[in-house]
Amino acid sequence: MKIGIAGTGRMGTAIGLRLLSLGHEITAWNRTVGKTQTLADAGAKIAAAPADVSSRSEIIMTILTNAAALDAVYLGPRGLLSGEIGGKLFVEMSTVRPETERRLEARAGAQGASLIDCPVGGTVGPAMDGRLFAFAGGDEAAVARVRPVLEGMCRRIEHVGNIGAGATMKLAANLATQVFWQSFGEALALCEPVGLDPSRLMEIFTETSGAPNVLKHRSGQIAAALRGTDISPVNFDVDSVRKDLRTMVEEAAARNFRLPVAERALECFDAASRDGFGGSDCAMVPVIWSRRACAAARPDGSPSVKSEDSTANRRQHPVGVRPGSQP
Repeated sequence: MKIGIAGTGRMGTAIGLRLLSLGHEITAWNRTVGKTQTLADAGAKIAAAPADVSSRSEIIMTILTNAAALDAVYLGPRGLLSGEIGGKLFVEMSTVRPETERRLEARAGAQGASLIDCPVGGTVGPAMDGRLFAFAGGDEAAVARVRPVLEGMCRRIEHVGNIGAGATMKLAANLATQVFWQSFGEALALCEPVGLDPSRLMEIFTETSGAPNVLKHRSGQIAAALRGTDISPVNFDVDSVRKDLRTMVEEAAARNFRLPVAERALECFDAASRDGFGGSDCAMVPVIWSRRACAAARPDGSPSVKSEDSTANRRQHPVGVRPGSQP
């Protein structure tokens, strides 16, 4: 099929590469042109403006940073909805509030097009391997129309309700994962006096009842980080988590309740970003927190050293984590 992609960050690029590998014809656009190079090298066509993506494609997928970016790309001059879009299907995959999706669906529908919201669970690796989890919301016929494409991207596709339902489910799923990273850092701080090797520690945790799938998949990276190695490549960075948590808190406030655990987790991720870790993988947060907490607990402010490697030992204080600072 002829598929357009607007937004070629890490996930948009990975999804585009997956679709190209399945034989689809891809037209891509990104505000920063350099971020389309990987897809261009793989055979995608690069559009000069979002409107060109719409005109060249049957199905247009968007995966953008926030509601403001969506408004600019959909509704701006030469935006996705600026031309003749009758019969087109837009698949909006960003992590945003459901009201954003409902508003865009109304605008697209008024011009004879269809729009569903279909954010996905998973990071770059699962996107490349076709193992994402899709939360689809919207018209049943529109979801059925894009299902053959989604089946090449996803291990599971759930049509969870009307427009906006997919966005709601994605926020809920992300909340559980993102709060976990902070709680796991606190758990590491509690067990630090035991002095276990990081690999053994991760193995024990992954066998407990409190271990989510994300820990089982990433325990090796966290063990390496505890020894002083940064997690690379970055799958989902701290600043992206902050954006998602803030969106969750805003959605709850709009519905007249609070998310106190998410609010506190957001404060902790904000602190990590202020200390220079905004671009770091979110799985670094447990390591950052546990080091900081343990350093604060020692009279001399020094962290423990669990690795015999001298290079790793010298890196026990990551950038921005000050000895004696309060967690």
